[in-house]
Amino acid sequence: MRWEKRGLIYTPLQDFSWRHQNAICPTPFKLDDTTLRIFCTMCASDNIGRVGYVDVDINDPGAVLGVSREPVLDIGRLGCFDDNGLGPISLVEHDGKIYLYYIGFQLGVKVPYFMFGGLAVSEDGGHSFKKYSESPVLDRCGSEIYARCGICVIKHQGKFKMWYIGTLENGWTEHGGKKLPLYTMRYLESDDGIYWPGNGTVCMEFANADEHGFGRPFVWVEDGIYKQYYSIRTYSRGYYLGYAESPDGIRWERKDERAGIDNSAFGWDSVNTCYASLFRHAGNTTMFYNGNGMGKTGFGYAKLMK
Repeated sequence: MRWEKRGLIYTPLQDFSWRHQNAICPTPFKLDDTTLRIFCTMCASDNIGRVGYVDVDINDPGAVLGVSREPVLDIGRLGCFDDNGLGPISLVEHDGKIYLYYIGFQLGVKVPYFMFGGLAVSEDGGHSFKKYSESPVLDRCGSEIYARCGICVIKHQGKFKMWYIGTLENGWTEHGGKKLPLYTMRYLESDDGIYWPGNGTVCMEFANADEHGFGRPFVWVEDGIYKQYYSIRTYSRGYYLGYAESPDGIRWERKDERAGIDNSAFGWDSVNTCYASLFRHAGNTTMFYNGNGMGKTGFGYAKLMK
């Protein structure tokens, strides 16, 4: 695949509001025939994130139509799994509702943080969301005690299918005087998209000793083949994008050399490219992604070249 970068869409406002900094994990949703709503995590000056959105022209994603004045989804009560921030990660339409899967952040004492998966539901077409529960729908399980997050959910073959990021048993590593998470990609199925039983099946492994994690799988099915973009987390260069294919969604063959997109020579995405999502409309495929600092510089887009 070959992507043509079209530029930056949204840069954090730096106005000391709830959307002061960052615009993490752009997640597109068709609001109507003219408007594409891109949900993302926007952070206050204390780095606590809430779900906001940027509306763009569906035919010209570089044209911003509006930005949310208030959070669509706010942090949880003290002690909840999302009391120190949350962010959108995957959207699924089901029975006239929109399921928004999100990451909840909670600070740790002996480890830096915990991240688990929550669910919010919209019954008005994506204008507002209500949390399904104050507890995560993807909670700690087995050896995955630090994180079960980075969720991608699709409906396929009568099932809800999920790819997510779960911590390894040892959980953390250190590099440059900083604790870094150790996590890999796993797979689960559900009948209703709410109850996700059992331990996830590990479906992707590290390619070398430089890798210590994955981030945000984005999966779709095309011509009977499961395909995905995902973020590879490394010690040497931080995050960059990878690409893989699978016959069943569980056994993945990494084809990172076919990702077709990498860091720019300079500018907002010259250090990192990560957290990609795709949107198809009128025969065109658009990738939305984060650049440097995993969202500190905002998000932009690229077009798939035919």
